[in-house]
Amino acid sequence: MRQGLQAFRSTLFSIALLLSPVLDASPLSNPPLRVATEGSYPPFSYFDTHGQLTGFDVDIALALCQEMQRSCDVKAVPWVDLIDSANSGQVDFIVASMARTAERERYLAFSDYYYRSRSIFVGIPERFPSLAPEALSGIRITTGRDTIQASYLQKHYPYSTLLLADDQEQAMELLVQGDADLILSDTINLLDFLQRPASSRFDFIGPPLVAPELQSEAHIAVAKDNTPLLQAINTALSNIRLNGTYEHINRHYFPFSIY
Repeated sequence: MRQGLQAFRSTLFSIALLLSPVLDASPLSNPPLRVATEGSYPPFSYFDTHGQLTGFDVDIALALCQEMQRSCDVKAVPWVDLIDSANSGQVDFIVASMARTAERERYLAFSDYYYRSRSIFVGIPERFPSLAPEALSGIRITTGRDTIQASYLQKHYPYSTLLLADDQEQAMELLVQGDADLILSDTINLLDFLQRPASSRFDFIGPPLVAPELQSEAHIAVAKDNTPLLQAINTALSNIRLNGTYEHINRHYFPFSIY
């Protein structure tokens, strides 16, 4: 009987050794995925009145991690530091309403798009009957630095005074305080801005811009060589679209589809 018990224990031990690699690879045994978002771009990422990081981008990041069966640690990173945070290995991926550009593709790999939008000017409408570059000569225009809007303004509005802020929230504050005359940003982000009491005198000016360099698609970014994670994110994106999770998050923030 003792020999039989010893043999049984030996068999269990052998099975445990065989299963240990599988157990180590389970979702619970993996470290959390580290996700960066901006934190200053409502309604996509911002801190609420309780100091909690929230927003559409944050909820999408959490949904993707859940779909990939991984825990998730989402943190705010200044916009100007996002690319370096992925390249240096400080974060695993970025969900920050980032457009794919040739310059950024030198350092990052991008997922399928997860929402679409356009860029538009906001200011006091009666002051700007025309948005032609010549008509805005000397006008102070603000936007966030290192954005596609900043590149567009530098190329097409050389006679305006460009005020490049650290992020779009700072750019909005320049407009509210009277230090800028116009802001160029994403239409959805500006829709949130226009609903604030301090923004009551401002409105959209002109139609959304259709310039090719103002890409309208937002992507998730990973380090350039992290192909397995990129593939997993694309699969998870497709799944949350099919299972209704994406639509639920969309409805929480917007009365219309942004996909």
